[in-house]
Amino acid sequence: MPFLESIDNLSGQVENEYRPILTGFLNPRQLFILESIINRHDGIRFSTFGGYEGAELKRAIVYPEYFTPKNEDFHITSFVIDYPSKFATLSHGQVLGSIMGAGIERDVIGDIITDGLSWQFLCQSEMADYIKAQVDKVGKIKVKLEVIESDQLVTPVDESEEVSTTISSLRVDALVSEGFHISRHHAKELIDGGEVRINWGETQRPDLEVSMHDIVSVRGYGRIVIREIDGITKKGKIRLVVRVYNRNK
Repeated sequence: MPFLESIDNLSGQVENEYRPILTGFLNPRQLFILESIINRHDGIRFSTFGGYEGAELKRAIVYPEYFTPKNEDFHITSFVIDYPSKFATLSHGQVLGSIMGAGIERDVIGDIITDGLSWQFLCQSEMADYIKAQVDKVGKIKVKLEVIESDQLVTPVDESEEVSTTISSLRVDALVSEGFHISRHHAKELIDGGEVRINWGETQRPDLEVSMHDIVSVRGYGRIVIREIDGITKKGKIRLVVRVYNRNK
């Protein structure tokens, strides 16, 4: 079911059953859509929480006006990954791939964070026992998952850069080319090769247009998050504010 339709159905369910409903982890684009839909409904509200302040992926509670959500209502469990850090290094992609390789859906997993040494992630509490039992390797590295309290979460290393730029169109190949300073041709090759994801879903369409809060991930390069689409220049180019996470800097 398309996300737009599922949120519309969820809103109707909250209105009809007069009770709060909790979603899985949503990305910024999904949260943007959720807000626009919920704001059209009288008598229901929503709150979001990702397990810590500043989280990118968050669960949402959609609820009638009588309800006041607390952090514990979001049912989020935090894990630290115990691994031989003197002899091995982990990456975001390895951690996510190993968890999803155990049959876990993407919306079960929240942020994966590191301070450069310790690796931690957040997940739906409903699936925490299963994840702990199933995930004992990240790549070829033997690991053990330990539940931690939220006050034990590390402060994530932020190596991103906010950039104001202009592009000829909102096509994903144009954004990848501009964001990582590569040729448009090479950007198309990456997309054709399945190396590019939009909001964690693979795309092989260079002409696909991106929107506000979309997250574009490029294997081997990093991520681009669209913060603002800010009008057109006199020369007909589109003004953008993006946050670039460039893994090669």
